[in-house]
Amino acid sequence: MKLTEILHDIEFKSFCEGKECSVDERNIDGIVFDSRKATKGYLFVAQKGVHTDGHMYISKAIEQGCNTVICCDLPEKQPEGVCFLKVNDADMALGMAAANFYGNPSKKLQLIGITGTNGKTTTVTLLHRMMRDMGVHAGLISTIVNRIDDEELQATHTTPDAVELNMLLAKMVERGCEYCFMEVSSHAIVQKRIAGIKFAGAIFSNITHDHLDYHKTMANYIAAKKTLFDNLPEQAFALTNIDDKNGLVMVQNCKANVKTYSLQTVADFRCKIVESTIHGQELQLSVNSNAPQEFWSPLVGRFNAYNITAIVATAILCGFGTEETLRAASKLHAAPGRFQYLHGKGITAIVDYAHTPDALQNVIDTINEVRDKRQNLIVVVGCGGDRDPLKRPIMARIAATGSDHLVLTSDNPRTEDPEKILDSMEEGLDAEQRSKTVRISDRRQAIKTATMMAHEGDIILIAGKGHETYQEINNIKHHFDDREEIGKLLSI
Repeated sequence: MKLTEILHDIEFKSFCEGKECSVDERNIDGIVFDSRKATKGYLFVAQKGVHTDGHMYISKAIEQGCNTVICCDLPEKQPEGVCFLKVNDADMALGMAAANFYGNPSKKLQLIGITGTNGKTTTVTLLHRMMRDMGVHAGLISTIVNRIDDEELQATHTTPDAVELNMLLAKMVERGCEYCFMEVSSHAIVQKRIAGIKFAGAIFSNITHDHLDYHKTMANYIAAKKTLFDNLPEQAFALTNIDDKNGLVMVQNCKANVKTYSLQTVADFRCKIVESTIHGQELQLSVNSNAPQEFWSPLVGRFNAYNITAIVATAILCGFGTEETLRAASKLHAAPGRFQYLHGKGITAIVDYAHTPDALQNVIDTINEVRDKRQNLIVVVGCGGDRDPLKRPIMARIAATGSDHLVLTSDNPRTEDPEKILDSMEEGLDAEQRSKTVRISDRRQAIKTATMMAHEGDIILIAGKGHETYQEINNIKHHFDDREEIGKLLSI
């Protein structure tokens, strides 16, 4: 693509050999922000990242063949033939350049984004699955996996970088996708990985304590989420959970068509739990104050009632009929690693991704609402290393309060000492709670111990990793899957 086309709508000043110059019609074969991937004919974007400054690698990118560079600060040496494009915000410029390079694919399909602390993966995964069941061509961008229709593509981040994101969307357009359902993380919003992207709709699920190691304060975390809604165009919709105290905050000054959903109060989409069991729940949904309609969902728990309400509301806002949508929604089963059941030897194991205080509380509350009083609940949980330490004692206290037995163990310790992480978690427990708690930093051994503690009819909750198939220790990812481990122990 011609450089001038890539720079469409980007504000810049161009320099050649230290002097302002006009941009020529040179061809660009690709865009990179990692100098290791730089090659001849590529445009290199120097970003000021969290851990490193891309400006330090401009010379390396040039050595490897790049003759066009977007940067915030001009280097002292500007080799002949290299065009430097000075911008105020390289992150924003990267997103816009990538969108232009791939033909602005987000404008050629209906892209629906969801943000929130919990429920993102379940919501987009089930939306995609429901659309495919209804015969619609659709893409998925999620923590677990990316999909183009039914083709599975590996996911490396909750939200891909700007170049990968636009490349993925372009492939979806090429394959005839009409919709794409996408998780939008707060990190991605702050880092402007979605710059240049047009959303047809956005969903807010909830916001609770998480990622404060990155955002520092809840106010910053909330502001990051709100940015997605602030930038929606007028023709888009904004669907928000008004049972969350920040639900209406998200859509303040939002130009899009605002719609609400709720389980507790009057809303455009109001859901009521009629009956809840360990095998699913009977739900009653009213749309725009119309007569409510009942349907069955195999998804368990109040938190899943919110997810289902958001899914149904989104489909209706996309133009699908209410009855058609409810029929399709009633067939949806849990996303991988989200309240996933395994049965064996008379024991029920539930594997769930819950890795925040609120998510853990929701899962434990759900189990306690539907379990028989004779069934013991054994919780196995840990906290990740090199991440928000403030939530560790809170999560341990939640797990101890809601269970009969607690096993504290490692999650992804990363570069931290697992025993110190457990020390931090144990600070949240009182003497009585400590008496029913064991510490086993080896996660495999912890799961085995929980199984040995369980009797016929008991429930084991293994929380924190869900769908993950690895455990990260000292920057090395070792194969580890909670579902595999408990499955072997229960002879499944």
